[in-house]
Amino acid sequence: MKKLLLPICALSPFLVKAQAGVDLNPVSVTTSRVAQKVNETGRNISVIDGAMFRQLPVQSLDELLKYVPGVEVQARGPMGAQSDIVLRGGTYQQVLILLDGVKINDPITGHFNSYIPVAPSEILRIEVLRGPAAAVYGAEAVGGVIHVITKTFAAQDTASGLHGVVKASGGEYNFWNTDAGVQYAKGRVKAALGVLSNNTTGQLLRGDNRGYIHNNTVSGSVSADMANNWKMALRGSYDNRDFAAQNFYTTFASDTATEKVSTAWAQAQLKQHKNRHSHEIDAVFKNASDNYLYNSVSTANENKSKYAMAQYLYTLSLSHGFDIAGGAQSSLRVIRSNDRGNHQTGQIAGFGTLLYHYEHLNLSGSLRADYDGNYGFALIPQLNASYNAGIITFRGTAGRATRSADFTERYNNYNKTLVKSGSIGNPDLTAEQSWSYEAGATLNVAQYLKLSGTAFYRSQDNVIDWVTTPYADMPRQTNLDPSGTYALAKNLKQVKTKGMEFEATFQKQLSKNQSIYVNAGITLMRSTSNDPVPSFYIIAHAKTLIQSTVMYQFGRLSLSGNMIYKERNPQMAKGINAEITSSYAVFNARVGLRILSQLSVYASCNNIGNIRYSDLLGSTMPTRWFMGGASYNF
Repeated sequence: MKKLLLPICALSPFLVKAQAGVDLNPVSVTTSRVAQKVNETGRNISVIDGAMFRQLPVQSLDELLKYVPGVEVQARGPMGAQSDIVLRGGTYQQVLILLDGVKINDPITGHFNSYIPVAPSEILRIEVLRGPAAAVYGAEAVGGVIHVITKTFAAQDTASGLHGVVKASGGEYNFWNTDAGVQYAKGRVKAALGVLSNNTTGQLLRGDNRGYIHNNTVSGSVSADMANNWKMALRGSYDNRDFAAQNFYTTFASDTATEKVSTAWAQAQLKQHKNRHSHEIDAVFKNASDNYLYNSVSTANENKSKYAMAQYLYTLSLSHGFDIAGGAQSSLRVIRSNDRGNHQTGQIAGFGTLLYHYEHLNLSGSLRADYDGNYGFALIPQLNASYNAGIITFRGTAGRATRSADFTERYNNYNKTLVKSGSIGNPDLTAEQSWSYEAGATLNVAQYLKLSGTAFYRSQDNVIDWVTTPYADMPRQTNLDPSGTYALAKNLKQVKTKGMEFEATFQKQLSKNQSIYVNAGITLMRSTSNDPVPSFYIIAHAKTLIQSTVMYQFGRLSLSGNMIYKERNPQMAKGINAEITSSYAVFNARVGLRILSQLSVYASCNNIGNIRYSDLLGSTMPTRWFMGGASYNF
């Protein structure tokens, strides 16, 4: 009975200041790089207002995403320590993360993909696209896309002058937080500067170790409108994470790891929109450093990577309902490591999309010709369709995707003299190949209520995952101990995933000073593999995932809350007394009070039920945690 009640509780009005006038059918640019209303894209897309970050009981961007329906965030620690982002049952490597239209996925490992190098105060909105988008964006867009769009880079009018917000918080376990940002606009120039800092000594982990965190992000951006409808935008940011990483990657009792990851990010965009066509040139450079210390007597893994990318985009609106978009993209990935060795690889691609609109019918087809130094040449097609029949929109998608192994999957522990146990890379990995199909419908019952449902299926070949492998079966034994326990990066011959997604959004102004926003979703998934030995991450996704966010405002008082319920395959690691339970439910709540026109105070409680749980085996998540703070808008 308890399991049956939890999903029902998830859909009840759980409880922040509602966004009056939220558009339930906003414009999206993620599907095809051409601005379209969400119900015209043929895709299942959610759009999250950036302002929600400060209205909910969350402290980092990965925690905000955790409660978006269909987005599974497999967290190893709180407040941005580290999280794997999963969409539609894929691995954490099969989700593409974009910042203002450019890829930020880390070349070292997908474990770092949630380190988004921008402060929350800069974010205008986040678009979540479920399902493949490789034909438009390339590798990693297998399960979906998370696209962060910022205020400075977006074509949006901004109030003149200087304005911003400063928020300071504190709580148990010596927690303190700073979240601040300022925006300035005058004439043709816009600028923004933001900072997010989360720090805590942390709750107790296994033994006497604590889950400490010192995570800091500073980002700044500027844009200027120039002659002949040209606009230039620039961004620079620095992100540093220092945290306890005990049992983040292993289930060994000797693992008392700590980790430091720092990222410097530079981004430039030059865009022109004139009459019926537009040009866009993007260039990015990312410099990342990772220091991982397994325990106090081991030698730290030192990994340094560089990622550079340039792309050109062109769009043209033709007559008779046709639009075209296309361009070219090139990137270079480099690693220098005492653990993985020194390597580099490049990629180049050309891509195009044709969109057709006729009355209530919308069609789009995309094709990408991609060359990657790891897997050679690939053609990646995709088709999307939608039909608007009054209050209901029908949609469907079919698309191919491919993904090559990253540097960790290829070379982890390859450069060490002796490896007694752990994960071993495999340079002979072939690229993953997949075909995805989906069909769904969205019902706009009224301006304040939207319901949607989607069925999806993905067939994958040569999926890359880690598999427990005895020493005798290891393809390379040069630096291995015959008595060791190893996990080898392997290609799984075939993995099939099928599932359904249901989502409801209700937003309404109840009276002059009272409003409510409710978003809830259920995702049901199953994956099967023909490999006789279970792999690590393919079996780790939730089979049932229920998420909800509710925000309520009455005068000066605001109440908010979110919850998540997961059902998954149980696992056990007796050596460290760790387990993945068959299910868990976590509830969080926040109450805020505006005491002056510009000053507000709040109190929150995360994990109200004091549940002990883990998303990934060995990584214990925090139990109940009280926090409070104040924010000042100017």
